[in-house]
Amino acid sequence: LAAVRARNSENGHSKVLKYASEELRGDRDVVLAAVQRLGTELEHASEELRADKDIVWEAVKQEGSALMWASRNLRSDRDIVVEAVMQNGSALQSASEDPRADDD
Repeated sequence: LAAVRARNSENGHSKVLKYASEELRGDRDVVLAAVQRLGTELEHASEELRADKDIVWEAVKQEGSALMWASRNLRSDRDIVVEAVMQNGSALQSASEDPRADDD
């Protein structure tokens, strides 16, 4: 977990889950730390954690485009979609139809 938090590259971030074991990709604490540093790490999280609202929230809060790797259910969650779009307007393309049809 400390390695995930400390991991840096030239631009300040690097993908650590990409090279992690399946066990680590399914470890909630490890994945949470990774997506808080680089939201797009959600791509390499376990399917179960890509459906975890807290994990996805932290990922899209850091990088809106991470929405594309969230579970289908969370891609239609209004709060998640709004947060993602606030970070990156193009994240709306990854949303399920339901939130895009919302007039609010």
